[in-house]
Amino acid sequence: MISWVEPDSLRVFLFAGLLVHKLVWESLKRTSRSGSRVGRAHPPLSKRIVKSAKMFFLGFLMVQALFLEILPLSQAPGYLQMSGTALFILGFTMSIVARLQLGRNWTDLEDAKVLERHALVTRGIYRYVRHPIYGGDLMLLIGLELALNSWLVFLAVIPLVVVIKSVRREEAQLAEAFNGYSAYVSQSKRFIPFVV
Repeated sequence: MISWVEPDSLRVFLFAGLLVHKLVWESLKRTSRSGSRVGRAHPPLSKRIVKSAKMFFLGFLMVQALFLEILPLSQAPGYLQMSGTALFILGFTMSIVARLQLGRNWTDLEDAKVLERHALVTRGIYRYVRHPIYGGDLMLLIGLELALNSWLVFLAVIPLVVVIKSVRREEAQLAEAFNGYSAYVSQSKRFIPFVV
């Protein structure tokens, strides 16, 4: 049996990664909305449901990271956990870097629309991939479940379907809003640089 790190240390590391990810998002969300109260009064029920589902999902992942052993994939998960942890770190890094580079051009999943103040971002990681936050978050999720040695990794198909639906809607909006978007699409990948 390969043991490359103490299980409790790995769990704390994964939990900390999820927590830092959420804190960065909330901090940047407040910064980009400073002074703006538009859309905050009474969001529609559908938006409240999506926000609640996202919070429940994150809460579950954080509890799982710290405490739950759900449907183990392997009796000797050393290599699996190493691969999952590497994927988790890669996804975390890609997502955070992309969010920082997107700046004020970002909107929540449930609010996805192009605003007048938005610009087409094609620098940094966006030079190579159009949706690095989605790609990074999916890698983070898959990496987390692999690092936790859980069959729940296969449930990543559910957020993947949601992401693909969102990406199609967003790309149609971006193509309508920005003249250079079709040229950008031809020079970049959707989720993972040089791959997909």
